[in-house]
Amino acid sequence: MPHIDIDYADTLSGVLDLPALVAELHPLVVERVDSVGVGKTFCRPAAAFVDGRPGAPFLHVTVGLLAGRTRGVKAALSHDVLALLDKHLSGVEGATYSVEVRDLDPSYRLYPTHSGAARESTH
Repeated sequence: MPHIDIDYADTLSGVLDLPALVAELHPLVVERVDSVGVGKTFCRPAAAFVDGRPGAPFLHVTVGLLAGRTRGVKAALSHDVLALLDKHLSGVEGATYSVEVRDLDPSYRLYPTHSGAARESTH
């Protein structure tokens, strides 16, 4: 059930293969955190600046999970996502990328659930 946001410099449009990245990212996240449900991802291009430099090739991934994973699990996932980003951005000169793995707020709800059976989900 992970929620994944990929915010990336609009200058990476046409350079970064987002479908290929997401195709590898979803199973990686689900496997590493022993998740259930369906992964959901937003990919958003935006103006990006690194050290005030416009158009810098920057990408940030946020992974939102239900609470309960240890710091160690989240840190290991961050490391694995960075390695995946390195693979996908290795040919982009000056690329900067980061990742944050965080807990979703306890108020989080999903409808329909992956089973379609209820308005609330704990997975």
